[in-house]
Amino acid sequence: MAKSWTRWQDWTEVVIGALVALSPIVVATSTAAAWTMIVLGVLVVLDGLWSLASPSMVAGEWVQIVLGVLLFVAPWVMSYTAMSGASWVSWVGGVLTVLAGAVAVPVANSAHRGLAGSH
Repeated sequence: MAKSWTRWQDWTEVVIGALVALSPIVVATSTAAAWTMIVLGVLVVLDGLWSLASPSMVAGEWVQIVLGVLLFVAPWVMSYTAMSGASWVSWVGGVLTVLAGAVAVPVANSAHRGLAGSH
């Protein structure tokens, strides 16, 4: 059974989300871009904390992947592709979030099977 608060993939998600949420402090953004990055970044952090607290909860990893995809497409959807700093934060943050989630899915599945087998 996996221990809570130990999985590096989820800590990575928390760090990525925090960096995305705080990035409007250092990159040029519009109001829409700033709020999009803040909200998605905070959601990524919260999902990472949820996954850290419940390592056998597989749904959190899929939520992480969806949030990463949303973060990646945000510059086009929210029309801030002209702001290169904000766009690159979203694109790189989105890709890294998806990758961390994809790596964590098999680990969470294994933890879930271990939990199910212990009943």
